[in-house]
Amino acid sequence: MKSKALLRGKMIPLFITAMLALSACGGQAPAQPSNQGGSEPAPAQSPAAPPQESKKPSGKVVVYTAGPAGLADKILEGFQAETGLTVEQFQGTTGKVLARLEAEKSNPVADIVVLASWPSGMSMKQEGWTQAYPEAVHADRLYDGWVDEDHHLFGYSASALGITYNTKLVDDAPADWSDLADAKWSGVVNIPDPSLSGSALDFVSGYLNQYGESGWSLFEMLRQNEVTMAGANQEALDPVVTGAKSVVMAGVDYMAYSARAKGEPVDIVYPASGTVINPRPAMILKDAPNLDNAKLFIDYLLSDEAQSLVADAYLLPGRSDMLAKEDRTQVQEIKLLQYDWNWMSENGDDIITQFLSVFKQ
Repeated sequence: MKSKALLRGKMIPLFITAMLALSACGGQAPAQPSNQGGSEPAPAQSPAAPPQESKKPSGKVVVYTAGPAGLADKILEGFQAETGLTVEQFQGTTGKVLARLEAEKSNPVADIVVLASWPSGMSMKQEGWTQAYPEAVHADRLYDGWVDEDHHLFGYSASALGITYNTKLVDDAPADWSDLADAKWSGVVNIPDPSLSGSALDFVSGYLNQYGESGWSLFEMLRQNEVTMAGANQEALDPVVTGAKSVVMAGVDYMAYSARAKGEPVDIVYPASGTVINPRPAMILKDAPNLDNAKLFIDYLLSDEAQSLVADAYLLPGRSDMLAKEDRTQVQEIKLLQYDWNWMSENGDDIITQFLSVFKQ
């Protein structure tokens, strides 16, 4: 395995160094340690001091991830089986992951961070949190734009935002975002909180990127139509699964497909005017304590095995040569809004502030 080969490669030079230090030259006694301290040399009969050992590689990698939980656990198991390394993992929303990283800024713990929002990853890069890994295996197979030009962000998977609805309560699903401002949907629609959900922020900022300031009128109409801001993605979806609400606006598609596969009465449509596909960036942190292992983790995320796990979880694989599951919509079939990740990243904080002011009136 790759990790064992790596360890063997590091141990061979140490072994050779030790042999040379203990070998005699031309029948002479073993070489004595250098007299750097100015004291008397050691007696000739004293055994040679052993060579100073290099710091041994750590046997772990620390990963902070925005999930999804089931996929994150399977990736953990697969990576550990592949490499023999241990994964210490923290799972939370994008907001919780970022908050923990900030709290540990003076004493870094994590090696890898995986977020649910590409602009959030871009912001981390711009603020100097991440480092490049241009040698990442299979990075050249990622979709165009799903790896940044400096190889800091690797979009190993993605999800798209749509309108998730309860099939027992909804006979005629909304065709577009603006339909949800109609009185027939009053009081029955949830939307995730973009301050807690990176994917929801991507939708809101992507929508505003296309429509500009006039785009705020939709969110104001939605608020007047009693659309409820309901926590992060799962918290917004659960009431729709149970029938307490009918629709999630900007629902994460893999959650809808996964729930449907389990027999829940839900389905999803992608709005006619377009939506956002948000690659989920995996990044190596600048101060990663276990750098070599972090690189192995990125390589594993882009491997055939991990990409198959991504597809099985109903997400979109990051590699363009890997298909998503057959019973979900493929990347090429989803119409997109016109948006620019740089604009979304630069304006994300202001958008959150204004969005919260609209929905907390």
